[in-house]
Amino acid sequence: MRLTVHSDYGLRVLIFLAAKGGAAATIPEIAGAYDISRAHLMKVVNELGRLGYVATTRGRKGGIVLARAPAAIRIGEVVRQTEENLALVECFSKEKGAGCRIDGACRLKGALAQALGAFLDVLDGYTLEDIVKGRSAPLLRRLRIA
Repeated sequence: MRLTVHSDYGLRVLIFLAAKGGAAATIPEIAGAYDISRAHLMKVVNELGRLGYVATTRGRKGGIVLARAPAAIRIGEVVRQTEENLALVECFSKEKGAGCRIDGACRLKGALAQALGAFLDVLDGYTLEDIVKGRSAPLLRRLRIA
């Protein structure tokens, strides 16, 4: 399983904000910490806001903060909501014309569905708080958070 850049950046934003411990951050600050595109990050932050994970304030003293406590944000939930398509193979797709000649006679689809479920179940076992627990000094240093 490979996450899209969108989901990856979404998780990075949430980790950064949780590591800041409630202090507001800016898109340039987050982009600089991870050395990633500001333009792409703006789209990601907009989506995280729409999903209720972050709150944004515009203006000179504006910024981005978590909209929920880190303990209330499950990593599996974030992945489910930020991934466009969790269809591991073509036969998972509901799009017209998608499919496989042996669909219905093959057990691979069931095995892959079970594996995807297990992957998401493991991620559901972690909260954002678990990921940044203790806001360790190495994490803060690497993200350039004072």
